[in-house]
Amino acid sequence: MSTIDDLGMPNMNQVEIPQSFMALFVTAGRLKPDASLEVVVNRYEICEDMACMLTEHAQTILSNLCLTEDDVLIRCHEGLLSGDAAFTEQESGWIICRLAELLSWTVPEFGEAKSSYSRQTL
Repeated sequence: MSTIDDLGMPNMNQVEIPQSFMALFVTAGRLKPDASLEVVVNRYEICEDMACMLTEHAQTILSNLCLTEDDVLIRCHEGLLSGDAAFTEQESGWIICRLAELLSWTVPEFGEAKSSYSRQTL
């Protein structure tokens, strides 16, 4: 998590953004992100928090509904994309890959998301 400086602004120097997340903001053929560092840091913290919050939920679904790990992750992914989604499709894919990593589960096949995110180290 980032820390807050004396002016109430996030201290970007305290946050390490994984390359896999930074890649969500870099257009193919470019080296720099399309968004400001502040935006990337804020989105990363939100996505990381969501992945952490989903760990207990995913484990509960796994045990209560007798689903496979893949099915749980796919349902979580669909939930992140439904309704008034606060996450882009790319962010949702990253969250699910991070969730799988936190739970020591394998990332499921769900469309393009697996090929886009699972090859990158989180």
